[in-house]
Amino acid sequence: MKAPTKAVLLLGLLALVGCGFHLRQSVALPPSMQRMHLDVNGGNGLQRNLARALEHAGVVLEDHAGPGIAELKIPVAQFNTDTLTVSGTARITEYAVHYHVEFALEDGHGQVLVPTQRIDMSREFTYDATNTVGTDTQVEELQRSLNDDMVQSILFRLQAAGRHLQGAEAAPAAASADLRR
Repeated sequence: MKAPTKAVLLLGLLALVGCGFHLRQSVALPPSMQRMHLDVNGGNGLQRNLARALEHAGVVLEDHAGPGIAELKIPVAQFNTDTLTVSGTARITEYAVHYHVEFALEDGHGQVLVPTQRIDMSREFTYDATNTVGTDTQVEELQRSLNDDMVQSILFRLQAAGRHLQGAEAAPAAASADLRR
């Protein structure tokens, strides 16, 4: 490789590192979330993708809830499509696909680890009345994309809750150590 090419590659790499870019890593969950049961109402794609991501993060998925098994409850996972704009000839020209999910997490003893949270995401797309064949495919692709983003959002919230739990458990231990001195 020539020196100018190496220099350009090195500058590009330094720019990525300098701006804070990091490759997506698997989520790190605390021990209380290492065994989990998923209870998803609707949203088969969400359940499948979430199960795959949790297993990739080292979580053991259980078929049934029970002692020592955290339960991730997702009672709502639904898509809606809304009309955004209509042309002067009363034809729809833009749609929005909305994705609404609610979830909560309980530990193996029924204690709430993550209270019910709501996540809403949406994507907009233009509609071409002369090309109606691609519309259904476009909506399906947007739903797949929203599903992937929703899985990441849920995982990040679980990870943040896990860090909060670990910090809360560490604080009393540190306080009692200070009292013994």
